Amino acid sequence: MSRQKKVILNESEMPTHWYNINADLPAAGVELSPPLHPGTGQPIGPEDLAPLFPMSLILQEVSAERYIEIPEPVQDVYRIWRPTPLNRAHEWERALDTPARIYYKYEGVSPSGSHKPNTAVPQAFYNKEEGVSRLATETGAGQWGSALSFACQVFGVECKVYMVRVSYEQKPYRKVMMETWGAEVVPSPSEDTNAGRQILAESPDSTGSLGIAISEAVEDAATREDTKYSLGSVLNHVLLHQTVVGQEVISGLEAFGEDWPDVLVGCTGGGSNFGGFAFPFLKENISGGRNARVVAVEPAAAPSLTRGVFTYDFGDTAQMTPLIKMHTLGHDFVPAPIHAGGLRYHGMSAQVSALHDAGLIEAVNVQQRAIFGAAVSFARTEGILPAPEPAHAIWGAMQEALACKESGESKVIVFNMCGHGHFDLAAYEQHLGDNLEDFEYPEEAIRASLEKVPSL
Repeated sequence: MSRQKKVILNESEMPTHWYNINADLPAAGVELSPPLHPGTGQPIGPEDLAPLFPMSLILQEVSAERYIEIPEPVQDVYRIWRPTPLNRAHEWERALDTPARIYYKYEGVSPSGSHKPNTAVPQAFYNKEEGVSRLATETGAGQWGSALSFACQVFGVECKVYMVRVSYEQKPYRKVMMETWGAEVVPSPSEDTNAGRQILAESPDSTGSLGIAISEAVEDAATREDTKYSLGSVLNHVLLHQTVVGQEVISGLEAFGEDWPDVLVGCTGGGSNFGGFAFPFLKENISGGRNARVVAVEPAAAPSLTRGVFTYDFGDTAQMTPLIKMHTLGHDFVPAPIHAGGLRYHGMSAQVSALHDAGLIEAVNVQQRAIFGAAVSFARTEGILPAPEPAHAIWGAMQEALACKESGESKVIVFNMCGHGHFDLAAYEQHLGDNLEDFEYPEEAIRASLEKVPSL
């Protein structure tokens, strides 16, 4: 077992239920603040969300049930790639000369190459079940747009994707992948919506942002009878669906003969892969059963947990979404065009934000040259080319492993390798040519953005 490189569970061992951390937050003294209506500022009800989401997802969003059953049609599609492997990073451990034992969950084996289909598939399924024929969404790096395009193709639903312009230009083959699965893809800001046209009128050369793309997708869904909106991160039901990841990690570690990890590391942008990976472990932290440190790593170019404020804010630039209490940099914050497009978001999941505010998770931020350095170290030993997003988790795991080298401790470190980097070779080319830029927002720029956060 000491040289075993991976554990892949049997399909019969796949999780049959999603884990809902909302059931256990009260025991940790954590109370989620209700979303507020963007017009009235009052708590919203299911009827307020009905124009955007099917009722089944709205009920999951507010559910306090600890476990929610995964429908069999969803499980059947999951079996295309799940369970995913849990790998022991023997070669990387040797290269780092660390006594730590490093494991990583590899979600890059999914059809679209990341963890995103874990929620795209149920979202397409529930919408189809309620008679929805078209979905509108945004995407940053293209991982989410690819996943939803795949899921919509599976269930026979049309898909319109507003892709952040800088990523649209950086990653043209993500667009081709989405179109291969039948989706329509446009760069955001676009001429297809009022929100996009307004941004372009003010900033014709706008590189876009997830906040802008969300505004366009929400407007699209709200103005068509046949269309609902689909989101790939941030919301409770999205993180709920991703908990298949953490549950499989727990089973995989047991198969490796490990009792419990000492440190969990995940990248954070909106919170989906981090929450899905960490929440099943945090359940044990909250109950007092077993304990692991949980570390979120975010880009210095979009440091919502480490430099933002915990308050109510809009999820989009045009202020059409409900107000959510979260760590935010301000809804009109436009991050620098770093290559980790999936992490270029101004806000953070309400659940992840509340856990951080309560001190149940840690957070650090890092520049992109450092994360690509870690990614190359990992790729040259483990052979897998990481996407820029999980490269943040790789960097975080490296810091923990090097700390073990100094202390002599043989800790168990686990991180989520949530996607491959096959569409990110231009970024690697820049890094290897020493042409990759770092971006650090001055404090006054963040303060200026936060001044526009609504006062409630």
